[in-house]
Amino acid sequence: MADAPLDYVSDHLDAFDADLSDFLRIPSISADPAYAADVRRAADWLADHLSQIGFPTVEVRETGGHPVVFAEDRSAGADKPTVLVYGHYDVQPPDPLDLWTSPPFEPVVRDGQLYARGSADDKGQVMMHVKAAEAFYKTGTPLPVNLKLIIEGEEEVGSHHLAPYVDAHQGELACDVIVISDTAMFDQGIPSITVGLRGLAYVQVNLTGPDRDLHSGVYGGGVENPANALAKLIADLHDADHRVTVEGFYDGVVPLKADERAAWAELPFDEAKWLGEIGLTVGKTEKGYTILEATTARPTLDVNGMGSGYQGEGSKTVLPSKAFAKISCRLVPGQDPKDIAQKLRRHFETHLPDTMTMDFVELHGGQPVLMDTDQPAMTAAMDALRETYGRDAYFMREGGSIPVVADLKRILGVDALLLGFGLTADAIHSPDEHFGLDRYHEGIATVVRFWGNYGA
Repeated sequence: MADAPLDYVSDHLDAFDADLSDFLRIPSISADPAYAADVRRAADWLADHLSQIGFPTVEVRETGGHPVVFAEDRSAGADKPTVLVYGHYDVQPPDPLDLWTSPPFEPVVRDGQLYARGSADDKGQVMMHVKAAEAFYKTGTPLPVNLKLIIEGEEEVGSHHLAPYVDAHQGELACDVIVISDTAMFDQGIPSITVGLRGLAYVQVNLTGPDRDLHSGVYGGGVENPANALAKLIADLHDADHRVTVEGFYDGVVPLKADERAAWAELPFDEAKWLGEIGLTVGKTEKGYTILEATTARPTLDVNGMGSGYQGEGSKTVLPSKAFAKISCRLVPGQDPKDIAQKLRRHFETHLPDTMTMDFVELHGGQPVLMDTDQPAMTAAMDALRETYGRDAYFMREGGSIPVVADLKRILGVDALLLGFGLTADAIHSPDEHFGLDRYHEGIATVVRFWGNYGA
């Protein structure tokens, strides 16, 4: 591959940083209708930038919600592979604002880290691909692959309109591989490719006892408390080995292979450091599994939020009428989110006290996925990472869920390549989200190399 694009990258890092900061200043918060105009502004900014750097086809496309940005360059020709880059330009709400060291939409560099909402998730990682393309366009170097980009504005609210859009545009989006940079590396300076993602089943359980909050002195002892009842139900969701007690929960789960576990054991995972970064000294896993295995390749059930009764300052002696819990299950291959949600429903119905009524709500879900590690794109990416970092990359699984990955694979019929440069310590979705500028720059160079390797 010609060296000109890589030289261009090395010579324009400051400009790349400035462009990313401009993108990050737009508060494209998809979850809040008050920011709808800013979400649109982010889509327009990205489309304008793609046009300015040289993409021959760029359009902002309408969906039933926030728009997608589509860009295309087929100049490599029919004998070259086609890469479809997926990403998102929307961001999570920045709350709580008082926990940010600097304002979330005023990008600041501290100790080589770019702090801003969306810096790592996912504007920074989207811009790696944009800047790689710029390096080819501005040096007059022909693209070694046909390139398509689809960047959406609803990933942080469930991507509800993306699958219908992709389904309606299958021909236009046809490709040989889907490349997604919305995941993490194993650790700083340790390159890796994510080859598995857990799925998700997310539900809410609402219990109602009496028809109104009651005086706990007058009624306490004669009426069951919904908060107590729900706490008991939740406490019984795991056994002493921290296995989920929902009947059939593990049906179909594919056991981890001995060679997989051996490979994970070789990863340079520092358990004490991992725990220390979140203020802990002791972890908790399903019996028989390491922290790394349990957080990436085993199914889970966790309460994400609970509420009941009086929660203001001081005291108010009420026996609450209602209690609720939001529960998420991370799923592995062999599990289906709808099936797991129904099993949860049956579990709560079976164990519900006759003093309570229940409303069970399925909120959303996504399928788990595993990638083909022998696909040509994977080999090209592993080579590119080796060229950038001077060491072999690892295959790894990630504990989070990106439901759109399964949707894209299902609709387009091709595999995905998860080429991420974030870190779990980047505080995505949290105050002080940040992205290392070194990883931003390394990501751009790796994408340039990947396209060259894949198109060779």
